[in-house]
Amino acid sequence: QVQLVESGGGLVQAGGSLRLSCAASGRTFSSLAMGWFRQAPGKEREFVAGISWTATNTLYQDSVKGRFTISRDNAKNTVFLQMNNLEPEDTAVYYCAAGGSLRRYDFWGQGTQVTVSS
Repeated sequence: QVQLVESGGGLVQAGGSLRLSCAASGRTFSSLAMGWFRQAPGKEREFVAGISWTATNTLYQDSVKGRFTISRDNAKNTVFLQMNNLEPEDTAVYYCAAGGSLRRYDFWGQGTQVTVSS
């Protein structure tokens, strides 16, 4: 079993920044790709960003490219999502995920709310 706990969400004005963190426990961090997803009320869950174990591969949703940066600290079993120039459209519950590849996620966190006011 793998437990993922997100933190860092909150309420910010458009143009502001937030840094989300996701701490993993219960299993070795080795070999796990990490990703961030989000879901707004009435909307489908969507992929935001992903990062491989070695951090040599990253993937971003087009709408966040140039604004969001995903990174990881394997020694601390933690993945981050730096979100800059936030827009109201970024408002959603953000979920941390872990899996065997950037396209396979097996474990999920409980989510953290991000609200961006206009």
